[in-house]
Amino acid sequence: MDGIMSKRRIAIFGATGSIGVSTLDVIGQLGGRDAFEVTALTGNANVEALARQAVASGAEIAVTADESRYGALKEALAGTGVDAAAGPSGLMEAAERENDMVMAAIVGTAGLKPALAAAARGADIALANKECLVSAGPLFLDAVKRGGGTMIPVDSEHSAVFQVFEEHQRQALERVIITASGGPFRNKSLEEMRHVDAATARAHPNWSMGLKISIDSASMFNKALEMLEAMHLFALKPEQVEVVIHPQSIIHSMVGYADGSVLAQLGVPDMRTAIGYALAYPKRQPLAVDRLDFARLARLDFEAPDETRFPALRLARLAMERGGLQGAVLNAAKEIALEAFIEGRCGFLEMAEVAEAVMEALSGLPEAAGIEDVYTADAEARRLAAERLRR
Repeated sequence: MDGIMSKRRIAIFGATGSIGVSTLDVIGQLGGRDAFEVTALTGNANVEALARQAVASGAEIAVTADESRYGALKEALAGTGVDAAAGPSGLMEAAERENDMVMAAIVGTAGLKPALAAAARGADIALANKECLVSAGPLFLDAVKRGGGTMIPVDSEHSAVFQVFEEHQRQALERVIITASGGPFRNKSLEEMRHVDAATARAHPNWSMGLKISIDSASMFNKALEMLEAMHLFALKPEQVEVVIHPQSIIHSMVGYADGSVLAQLGVPDMRTAIGYALAYPKRQPLAVDRLDFARLARLDFEAPDETRFPALRLARLAMERGGLQGAVLNAAKEIALEAFIEGRCGFLEMAEVAEAVMEALSGLPEAAGIEDVYTADAEARRLAAERLRR
């Protein structure tokens, strides 16, 4: 295939999620089995979908993170020639294969160790897992550097920055501007936001995403984590990371330079563009996604975010300024509060209150010396968040 020099071996972690499904679609568009060998697919409880994906893609192994589903996965793959595995050991087995690239799209800290292992082996990392940088930024970046691979961000915002970031102009860099749609509550009052439920919060106006990610977007916790990611990924100072509300989600992010220039990456809200860029990097390949019609679009709007209604942004800046393990603490406490919100045990705005209280309690934690320090901070933050929610 023109543009891809040779067949690449790729593992997809989180294959049954929205990013994983889109990745398999993009692989099909970029040449399928003629261009890629799918070494491994991993998923969680949906083993039926995982098995179908594995057979269709010709994967060598399929792994369910849910050990209790191993029997069901093995049965679904019987006679197909695809191996089955489960649990943390299965994830590590997939990560430690001879992969040229790994799509790291497992949600949560469960994706940390496999992504670190793949990076240490020298695989290129297409990064869609926020926790790798939010919770363990320095450790993960060091693993990528030592392994000799390339890390290519897949989040639409970080992919946009990656595409227009001029490394040779780093001395002239002033700021990175991350755009946010504002979600379903952009125009809601503080009082209205106190009473929203999970069903309302999951209705994103522009993107099709899973339940937790959609609610994170509605609360802007998703954007808060992206601020921390950007700081680590592009070696920025906290004050160089900005957020602006852009309801149309056409400009995915921007980079500002000392001469007043602002470079932006634009496109329709379709994750396959960022995924395709990562898989074909450093070339661009044709993709069957919608094209922008500027005359029809007519206008692009921008506004400053309100940190009173979206306090997650303020917490992200606090975590960036404090450093240490505050990112891991913020993420872990947020996850516990999010689960409580989905279950109706926590109010929408209360999620940020829980996260801030836990950040204050664990504000003195130093930078992680190893991955176990990250897991320890994560576990303690979860414990404190759960304890606060029981009051």
